[in-house]
Parts: sequence; structure tokens; C-alpha cells
Amino acid sequence: MDEKKPKRAVVRTPMPEQPADVRRKNFNEVALGYTMEQAMQEAQRCLQCKTPVCEKGCPVEVNIKEFVGFIAKGDIPGAYRKLLETNSLPAVCGRVCPQEVQCEKDCVLAKKGQPVCIGRLERFAADQFAATSACEQTTGTSACKPVDANLKVACIGSGPSSLTVAGYLAGLGVKVTVFEALHELGGVLVYGIPEFRLPKGIVRREIDAMKSLGVEFVTNYVGGKTFTIQELFDQGYKAVFIGVGAGLPWFLGIPGENLIGVFSSNEYLTRANLGRAYEFPKWDTPTFAGKNVVVFGGGNVAMDAARTALRMGADNVTIAYRRTKAEMPARLEELHHAIEEGVQLELLCAPMAFLGDDKGYLRAIKLQKMCLGEPDASGRCSPVPIEDEYFELICDLTVVAVGTGPNPILLSNTPGLKLNRKGYIQVNEETQETSIPNVYAGGDISTGSATVIAAMGAGRKAAKAIYEKIMKEKA
Repeated sequence: MDEKKPKRAVVRTPMPEQPADVRRKNFNEVALGYTMEQAMQEAQRCLQCKTPVCEKGCPVEVNIKEFVGFIAKGDIPGAYRKLLETNSLPAVCGRVCPQEVQCEKDCVLAKKGQPVCIGRLERFAADQFAATSACEQTTGTSACKPVDANLKVACIGSGPSSLTVAGYLAGLGVKVTVFEALHELGGVLVYGIPEFRLPKGIVRREIDAMKSLGVEFVTNYVGGKTFTIQELFDQGYKAVFIGVGAGLPWFLGIPGENLIGVFSSNEYLTRANLGRAYEFPKWDTPTFAGKNVVVFGGGNVAMDAARTALRMGADNVTIAYRRTKAEMPARLEELHHAIEEGVQLELLCAPMAFLGDDKGYLRAIKLQKMCLGEPDASGRCSPVPIEDEYFELICDLTVVAVGTGPNPILLSNTPGLKLNRKGYIQVNEETQETSIPNVYAGGDISTGSATVIAAMGAGRKAAKAIYEKIMKEKA
């Protein structure tokens, strides 16, 4: 008599987390990860569809059906190797990728509101897998090619798009050098995303594996100032990839922005994450100890800033947003975590002025009440001011998290590099090549602010094109 198969679970397997009242006082990772039993239970919910439509929603084309199938059988090395066929940084993506609007949205089980937890399973496989070599950790195989010192490629910036290019090409024997403007590697993964959402040890682990594979990392080198792209070609590099992100902060353009206590999200999060301000005086970066904090914006960066402020000792943290909660572009998980931890929402309001005291310190913000009008180009309803409806919020620290633009340092010092009307680099959508032959670009510097996984997808596309072209030129 055949054994009966275990009944497939209907609901998603919850992810263990730190309790909200505990985690709001520390910078440790909120999500604690699945056990093997929990991961297998969740993976066994997968229907193993003949045509896995979930894969269409993945920017880096992960073979979701097969990697989840491996976990369902308890084969973690198999799952990890399958992930690395297309994804260079699965431990990162499993934590910060917005799966709910990509692969999980297209999962057949999503029709009943309970898609497979693809991101959590990706994170589990990456965290559990113990690589025996750098090559295996980076590419999933022990058959990496020896490094060819004559095939040199430079990556400017060490964020997710550049790391994807470096890992892909290094596995094929290309000598890659990554130039980073700051003193620490990882780009936005290190200076932008807080420790409680993406532990820096995860990023260092991936970078260390690439170093062991022959990738050279050079810090404190600013593209456009310390060196130019032409100088890289003069030094024998066959191709250059630009992955410098979009690090120029946007402000609100209202009175009082120069008051003490008004920060851009870039500065605030960089001080906390890269400068380790939350560990002052152990680290040298001093804190700005706001007690009543207001954050402007509704995306993931706003959530990161608000949740960081709580952990830095604020008594009250409020996110002010022009639309309603339903229009917020932040991941639902991040919004849920923020509210659980005590972040308050002040909705349908727009900042009009920062108000200061006689010593130049921020004391309050003047806001105008809004209502929702017709949908705009993004599909969200446009906020419309309500005439003569104003109010004030008392605060001593505010963080402006309304977006970023392209930093002009490298762009303005690279003749012949075509930009679009918003100032981002124009690229060939098929190859990521720019207007300058053998110069490629990807991530936020070509698209504007987007997701880590989108930047990685661009990096993967560019890496394929670079390898094909330099091998053809070599022949």
C-alpha cells in the first residue's frame, strides 16, 4: 500500500521575529529566519507548476520552481547552487527584495492570498549553505576559470549592480577591479539599509568570497576626481561598468531647510549605518539625539529612517505623507514592522515650512492638509491642498526621504557620456552599454531610485554583454 503524502499546508509559514518592544531598542536583525523544518514545510506548499509563472516576476530570472523543490526535499546545497545560476547575492535579495510585488505576486497560490514565501526560502538557502570554496559560494560550482590578467574590467561603485558584474565575470576568469568612493565596501547595502534589515556581515561575506576569487577592491577612489574612465582604459581595462547609484539627495524647497535638525535621508542613514552613530562613542560619528522626530516620505527609505530614529532613542517618531496609507510605496512588511514598533503616521499632509527657535534649531513643522484628487502617471491619486487648512507638528529632528538624483561628479567629468532628460545615464536596454563604447552602466544611475534586485538584474545583463564583447575582441 502506498504511503500517503503529507497534507500540504494551506497558510504561509510565519517567520520568527524579535518582539516589537525588544527590537525597537536594538539594531539586531528583526527576522530570525526559518528552521529546517519550517523551511521544508513552506517549500512543500509549492505546487511545482508545469509552467511556473512566478519566475516571470523575477528580475534576475531565478529558477524558483527548482530551488524551492530542492528545499522541499531538504537539499540545501542543491537549492543554493540553483539560486546562484542567476542570482549573485541571494542572502541579500532574500532580505530586501520586494517579492510581494514580483515573484510572489505571480504565484498561483496568491489567488487565495497565500503565495509561497519565496524570499524567505531564498534567504534560508543562502544562510544555511556552507561553501567549501569562494568559487562555490560565488557561482555555485567549483569549476571557476583561472584569472586571466589580460582580461581586465573595472567597476565603479561597489553596490548591488557592480557586485553582480564582479561576481559573474570573476567566475569566468576575468580580472575585475572594483573602485569605491567611500572607505567601506557595499554601496547602498552598507550605507543605506540598516543593520536590523540587512546585517553588514552578510554583505562582507559575499565581498570576501569575491576577493578570494581574485576580485580586487579599491576604496577611497572617487570616479571623476581620483581617476577618469579614459584613464582606466589607458591602464588596460577592456570595459568599464558604472554602478555608482543615485546618491544626490532631494530636498523639499521650503523655508527653514538650513535649520539645525533638518537632515536628508542620505546623511541621516549614512551617519547611522556607515558611521555607526548608534554605537557612539565606541565609533567616532556622534549622534543627533532627536526626541520628537518627523520623517517625510512613504517609501522604504522613510521606513528605515523612522525605525532607525526609534532605535537611536527618540520618544516619538512620525512619518508624514501627502497621500493615504494605501498609496505608500514602501514594502508592506516594512510598514507593518514600523507601526508595530511604535512609528505613527500623519497622513494627507504636506510640509510648508520648517520653524526654528532663536538659536537656529528646528522646533516644529508647518503642514498643510491635503485630499486625494485624480490618479497621476504613477497610478496613485494626486494629493490636492485644502485651502487655509494648516497645522504644526512639534519636532527637533526631521528626515527628508522623498527621493534622490544622480550625483554629477563622475558624469560631468566623462565627455561623450549621454544622459537622459532627468540626468541619468542613457543605456542600451539589451546590453546596458552607454554612448561610449565598452562603457556600461546599471542600477539607480541609469534608472533613478529603484530596488536592489532591479540593480542586480541590470548588472547581470551588463556582465553577459561585457563578457561576450571582450571575448570577441580577444579573438
